[in-house]
Amino acid sequence: MAPTTAAAAERRPSPFSREVRRWRALRRMSQLELAALAGTTQRHLSFIESGRSAPGRAMVVRLAESLALSLRERNALLLTAGYAPAYEESPRDGAAIEPAMNALRSILTGHLPYPAVVAGPRGELVLANAAFEVLTEGAAARLLEPPVNVLRLALHPEGMGPRVVNLAAWGRHVTESLRARAAAHPDGGLDALAAELAGYLPAGAPPGPDHLGFAVPLRLRTAGGELRLLTTLTSFATAVDVTLAELHLEAFLPADPETAELLRRRAAARCAAPAG
Repeated sequence: MAPTTAAAAERRPSPFSREVRRWRALRRMSQLELAALAGTTQRHLSFIESGRSAPGRAMVVRLAESLALSLRERNALLLTAGYAPAYEESPRDGAAIEPAMNALRSILTGHLPYPAVVAGPRGELVLANAAFEVLTEGAAARLLEPPVNVLRLALHPEGMGPRVVNLAAWGRHVTESLRARAAAHPDGGLDALAAELAGYLPAGAPPGPDHLGFAVPLRLRTAGGELRLLTTLTSFATAVDVTLAELHLEAFLPADPETAELLRRRAAARCAAPAG
């Protein structure tokens, strides 16, 4: 006997059900794996994904966490399930995250004489220390007009690009990291930026068997000599504010004594320069 229209509608997957299935497929997880992580049964998850069961708010949060969603994505999933967002999204100059932003400014200052920046999810510059000037040396003025995009600046032919000795290898590092982020957290803006940045890289053969990948330091020409810089990337995994969670701190470290000395000399020259 065919199901009634009402019964069929009742079993039709909801927007929330479709989103859970989409994210589970993206994470390449089985129902059993996701159910175990979320502390429920495969049967219950199957009912959720088919639209036969409406989850409570706590279950939605557990599923979002188990799927490793960003705070923004968790809020979106809650909305599709009919619940209010769980995480605030403060303005970057708002009082709620001012203590954290002040702490970041202190970290940037403490990292001197080496460059360090805080950037947003698509590479937009939020904060930088005084040593950032070594990265902007000779860059076109239009690339330094707010909002500055540090990823574009790193590879653009009017930015750092001509000064990066190992542009092909370094560029792959930047674009592959961006593509990996876009694959884990789909975002058309990230895809478009990755495609743009890839267009700035030199054409050439694919990496050979001696390719060291991310282990290769950034080699950057400057007026005072070549810098060899390692990078560290820090995100705020325990943040409960969307704005703060989407920021990351990128700090550059000297890969050899010559680089450390060159950066110390630049810092001394900045301090000695007259104001104005």
